[in-house]
Amino acid sequence: MFDILHTHPDFLVINKHPDVSVHKDDGEVMLLQEVAKQSGDAQLYLIHRLDKMTSGILLLGRHREAAAKLSANFAERDVEKFYLAVGSKKPKKKQGVVIGDMTRSRRSSWKLETSRENPAVTQFFSAAAGQGRRLFLCKPHTGKTHQIRVALRSVGSGITGDTIYGNELADRGYLHAYALCFEHAGHQWQFICPPEQGELWHLAETQLVLAEWATPWALAWPVLPGKRQ
Repeated sequence: MFDILHTHPDFLVINKHPDVSVHKDDGEVMLLQEVAKQSGDAQLYLIHRLDKMTSGILLLGRHREAAAKLSANFAERDVEKFYLAVGSKKPKKKQGVVIGDMTRSRRSSWKLETSRENPAVTQFFSAAAGQGRRLFLCKPHTGKTHQIRVALRSVGSGITGDTIYGNELADRGYLHAYALCFEHAGHQWQFICPPEQGELWHLAETQLVLAEWATPWALAWPVLPGKRQ
């Protein structure tokens, strides 16, 4: 279900495996309990969430005070998050920013609108991933449900293995929480977790790109509207 990547007196950083839920209505307590058994904590606190299909970095608070501070960082958008995804088609543009309000669509899905009243904002790069697919590096600036999945669908490249927004079945949904940067207790923390589970991550072309994206926070990201480079 997970690997523990880093242990701090205030928090844990884990690598959540794909197809493990963190939501209360679908096994969240079980995940936290399993991590607590390994870490020796009486109780752990979920700071943010990942979709069930999404693997990668998940931050957990080890006590109530730390959880409140870390959760506030996320709420105030003082955290940098970076995700990797494999898309099944060539996108309309190789890099850029996807901005728009998100509204409910059919069943459990969402759709991107052209309005910008309370928009989801996602920067992205893409590169060839082998076998005609694209590898995406995404930096969301908001925390909307299914944000990256909807953003990539909107540029014409649904995530491979995504049963809601994708165009192609696979051994997993290819979305991975790759890196996390945040400030806590006067220190700037940077964590990175390369994806392991899923055959498409290990293609030679993909691995070459991942080497170039080894420090995603240092890249020259596409300019956000209203901001200077």
